[in-house]
Amino acid sequence: MRQDEEISAGKSNGSQVVQRVALLLRLVAQGQREGLRLADLYRIGNLERPTVHRLLQALVSERLLRQDAQSRRYFLGPAMYEMGLAASPKISLRDICHPHLQHIARLTGDTVFLTERSGLDGVCTDRAEGDAPIKVYVLEIGKRRPLTVGGGSSAILSAMDNDELNRVFKANLERTLKKFPRYSEVALRRCIAKGRVRGFIVRNLLEIPDVRTIAVPVRDASGVSIAGISLSTISSRLDEERVMQVANLMLEAVAAIEKTLITYRNASEATI
Repeated sequence: MRQDEEISAGKSNGSQVVQRVALLLRLVAQGQREGLRLADLYRIGNLERPTVHRLLQALVSERLLRQDAQSRRYFLGPAMYEMGLAASPKISLRDICHPHLQHIARLTGDTVFLTERSGLDGVCTDRAEGDAPIKVYVLEIGKRRPLTVGGGSSAILSAMDNDELNRVFKANLERTLKKFPRYSEVALRRCIAKGRVRGFIVRNLLEIPDVRTIAVPVRDASGVSIAGISLSTISSRLDEERVMQVANLMLEAVAAIEKTLITYRNASEATI
């Protein structure tokens, strides 16, 4: 093997290790409430058991993960928390949105979610619960899914330009169909087209029957789609009349959020 081929092979192997480590960290983050076993991780990650075991032990030694001594389940470690604090932006979208999520949940009685864009995925970063007797928990905080799945993610897609939208659809098609066999790109595109006209998304969820969601996109100060606020409840609670009532409430909240983001940007630019 020539030297340049050896260097290329080394880079490829190094990238593969990084990708696997990132995958394991994301999986553990998604299962943080109850923790995940070694068997869970190599099965869900579609990786070889010895490889996963070796990487997990290295992550534990670096304090990026911790393993419970009794259950043997893996959880995020203290080093992840420390790095998360360092990486936190000066302006936290979650902190800005949280009072609005609580306000919507209090007035409607339903559960409200904040989904932020992370590459080709949507990540649930916050949730507020209303007092309705029947609650719908479609997302846990930290849950990551393709942008082609879920109400909040659909709202994010609806505020993208067509080139970016098509890129996301193409990149996510295979993995979305693998996890959600009922997924239909045609149906989602139809939903997005209607949402662009109305200013909000209304759709039935793929993963949970008889659950309906309303979602509104959140744009940053430059007009870029960065998040979606969604409300999910049983379908019988969202007839067309109530859809409009809830949607107007959510649109008012998002307008206030986006105004705050613009204010923060202007203040930041003024100090430069």
